[in-house]
Amino acid sequence: MKRVQRGHVTIKCWDLGGQPRFRPMWERYCRGVSAIVFIVDIADDAKLPVAKDELHSLMSQKTLEGIPLLVLGNKSDLPNKISVDELIDALDLKTIAHREVSCYGISAKEETNLEAVVQWLMKWANR
Repeated sequence: MKRVQRGHVTIKCWDLGGQPRFRPMWERYCRGVSAIVFIVDIADDAKLPVAKDELHSLMSQKTLEGIPLLVLGNKSDLPNKISVDELIDALDLKTIAHREVSCYGISAKEETNLEAVVQWLMKWANR
């Protein structure tokens, strides 16, 4: 777990791992949180169908109903990436209901949009 402090808000981050053996544990870590962040590699569109299925499975859990969802398409710095609009379509984000859903393209390497992500998380931290 990593802790990020910004003003009076503390963000606790868990990297839950995307390997199939870790996926059954995702729901337990998401219970009672202020927001769920789901990160995908937008330069590897072959993995998006599995990401879509896993995300929709997670969002269908009753224990997670109403928790805001932030989807991040990482590796936006690579030339073979898909756009945010293509990511929204590939993950079928418009069908996820009963919660706030936002989507950003980011680059962890170049720190693209990371401030916007922190601002989004801070917005939902106090609700």
